[in-house]
Amino acid sequence: MQTTSLNTRQPEQAGSDNTSSRSPLAAALALAATSLGLGVVQLDITIVNTALSSISTSLGGSVAELQWVVTAYTIAFAAFILTAGALGDRVGAKRVFIGGFAIFTLASLACALAPSAMFLIAARSVQGLAAAILVPNSLTLLNHAYTDPKARGRAVGFWAAGASVALTSGPFVGGALIALVGWRAIFLVNLPIGAAGLWLAWRYAEETPRLAQREIDLPGQIAAIATLGTLAGALIEGGALGWSHPFVIMGFSGAAVIGLLFVWREARAPQPMLPLSLFRHRMFALTALVGLLFNIAFYGLIFVLSLYFQNVNGWSPFATGLAFVPMMAMVLPANLIAASVSERLGAPQTIALACVITAAGCVALLPMASGTSYGAICAQLMVLGGGLGLLVPSLTSTLLGSVEKSRSGIAAGVLNATRQTGSVLGVALFGSLVAANNAFMAGAHASLVISAAVLLAGAVAIWQGRAKEGPQQGLTDSLSAT
Repeated sequence: MQTTSLNTRQPEQAGSDNTSSRSPLAAALALAATSLGLGVVQLDITIVNTALSSISTSLGGSVAELQWVVTAYTIAFAAFILTAGALGDRVGAKRVFIGGFAIFTLASLACALAPSAMFLIAARSVQGLAAAILVPNSLTLLNHAYTDPKARGRAVGFWAAGASVALTSGPFVGGALIALVGWRAIFLVNLPIGAAGLWLAWRYAEETPRLAQREIDLPGQIAAIATLGTLAGALIEGGALGWSHPFVIMGFSGAAVIGLLFVWREARAPQPMLPLSLFRHRMFALTALVGLLFNIAFYGLIFVLSLYFQNVNGWSPFATGLAFVPMMAMVLPANLIAASVSERLGAPQTIALACVITAAGCVALLPMASGTSYGAICAQLMVLGGGLGLLVPSLTSTLLGSVEKSRSGIAAGVLNATRQTGSVLGVALFGSLVAANNAFMAGAHASLVISAAVLLAGAVAIWQGRAKEGPQQGLTDSLSAT
């Protein structure tokens, strides 16, 4: 689930003389290519959850291996997204976007053909890398294709709507494909999408200017991957081996050391992948923190609920997909009312409200037990989806309004990275809790309590921070796609 912002270059920088003379049809087809790129990334965030039980049965994976199937994608996504935007600036967004789409499509085929859980995990990590390439460069191409602000605003609306549809339909589409064909079909469906996106991008997207002075922060990139991977590994294996196991302790220690090295590197790099100066803005730092905490809770619970429906209640993948539809369907209408709520209450207050609402939904799910009917928890699930939809637009606009307009692209990339990092941590931690000592429901209840606690902590932080922050700068053109 991504938060994305209309990005990096202004039209007078990115555009060329023949950009403005392009036919509306060519621009629309370039928009279709970018929308397919974002849509397939969003689809693969949610579609896999309905297949977890089927993958376990087919490939013999444990809960820990299922966690890696999910987190391998999000680790690569979170770790590479900042570098991927810089690479597009340096090499050309069209060239990088096409390369990313080709990698994503081939990695999807590899996932579909996976003979073992380890092979699937490796292919998923390549998918995540490609997803990181697609998201920022799709937005750069869209910005390049539409130089008129009004036309660009409409194009971004279409681009985001497609992402919301993909995200919302993922569980249902996944459940239907598994019921009709099998779990491998959830990856095969990406092949025609990839073929269409590649052809449209090659034929109709225009290349962007190359910025030869844009450097790639390779040491920072390596440190980011190592930190996230080591931390996720320690959290995942903590549930299987025990939190006092030497391997787990070494993992946490290694993550801390590498993380400090990453911060040290970013503070001294001439062109860091993560400019630490952004965090001097109080509201920027707080919104990034809330994004991290919210994704820990939301996507960690999505993983737990997927296993609950299938492994505890014995539901089919199709029934599990249907169970998630009301929750995900709440995201779009909540997105639509978020702007008016923010105008009435203020964006930071709306963020705090969304966190409190979602925390209340977590608390209301605590009576859930083995065999609980869907009717008893459906309303709570819809509250979770509504909280997400209310949060993200306000979170995005507040973060972008806290920095200079020229830095909106990197700011949006940081928000994407922190939210995906939260997804990694949530799946790793909550998966470990439900896997420990075969006490699934105890782990699920602990996950709900932790989710409520981190959400309330985020609400308190943003509520207190709002009073200490001066008037925000003018908001940039922004859009969130959850």
